[in-house]
Amino acid sequence: MSGDEPDSALASILAVRGALAEQLVGLDSLIERLLVSLLCGGHILIEGPPGVAKTRTIKCFADLLAVQFVRIQATPDLLPADITGSDMYQQQSGEFSFLPGPLFNQIVLVDEVNRAPPKVQSALLEAMGERQITTGGITRTLAEPFLVAATQNPIEHEGTYPLPEAQLDRFMFFVNLELPGVEHERMILDQVLQESISNALNTPVQPVADAQAIRQARQHVSEVFVSDAVRDYIVRLVTATRGEGAGGTHAELIAQAASPRASINLALASQATAWLDARDFVTPDDVAKLAPDVLCGRIALDYKARADGVTTRDVIQALLESTSRL
Repeated sequence: MSGDEPDSALASILAVRGALAEQLVGLDSLIERLLVSLLCGGHILIEGPPGVAKTRTIKCFADLLAVQFVRIQATPDLLPADITGSDMYQQQSGEFSFLPGPLFNQIVLVDEVNRAPPKVQSALLEAMGERQITTGGITRTLAEPFLVAATQNPIEHEGTYPLPEAQLDRFMFFVNLELPGVEHERMILDQVLQESISNALNTPVQPVADAQAIRQARQHVSEVFVSDAVRDYIVRLVTATRGEGAGGTHAELIAQAASPRASINLALASQATAWLDARDFVTPDDVAKLAPDVLCGRIALDYKARADGVTTRDVIQALLESTSRL
C-alpha cells in the first residue's frame, strides 16, 4: 500500500462530506452519521416528520458515490419477493431464471420502513445482518459496499408495523430530525429555488468517490487505535444501561438494555469519526458524541418512564453525565 493511499481515500470521503454540506442545510450531524455508517459497513434509521429532507439526503449521498442506488417505498401490501427478487419463467428457454430485486443494489433507501409487513422486514433483516439474500433455497451474496438507509415518520402510526427489536439492533445509528428554525428554513428556500435553475440546465451530479475509495477508507478506519482506556469507557457506558456502575440509579427506567452489539458499533463508529478528523486514535469525546445516536434505538423504557415523558435520549444523556471517562 503506497504512502499516499490514506490521503487519497480520506480526500475522496471528505469531498463527499463537503459536497453534501453545500447541498443540505442544517444536516451536518446526519451527514456525519451517513459517512460513518458507510465506512463501518453499518446501516442507519432516520426518523422525522415529513418534509425535513430525509429522502433527499440519502439521494444526494448516493449521487456522490459511484455505486448502485435504489429507493424502495414500503407499503402494507409489499411482498418479500418485491425486494429480494424471484425466479421468473423464461418462455424462450423454458427454464426459470432469477430476477434480482432492489436489495441487490449498494445504497438502499427504504422509505417509511415501518409500513412494511413483518415478512418483508424479515427479508430485510437477513440482507442487513448477513449481507446475503436467500430465495428458493439459494443464498446469494450482496455486493459491497452495502448500506440500508431507512426512514420512518414518528407521528403517523396507522397502517404501520413496529420494527422488531432484532431488526432495530442491526442499525448502527438512530438519527432524529426536527423541523428547521427560521434561519435554516430561509436558507433551504433559497437553495431549492437556485437548484430549480440548475435542474432546468440539466446539470448532472458527478460522483466524487467510488467503491475502491470506500474499500481503502474502510481499511484505514480499521487501523485507527482504540486504547484500553477508551474500550473500558465504552463498556462502562453500555453496561450502565443494564444497571452496572453509574447506571444503577437509572436501571429502573430501562425495560430492555443495550446488547454487546452496541459496544461493537460504538467502537467502530468512533474509529471512523477519528479517521474523518485525520486522527489515528480514538478519544473519549468521540465515544460520547456518538453514544446517543448509537444507543437510543437499542434500549426500551418501561411504561412508567414513558408515561412520565422520559425519552431514551434523556436516559442516555444522564448515563453520559454520570459515567466516568477514565
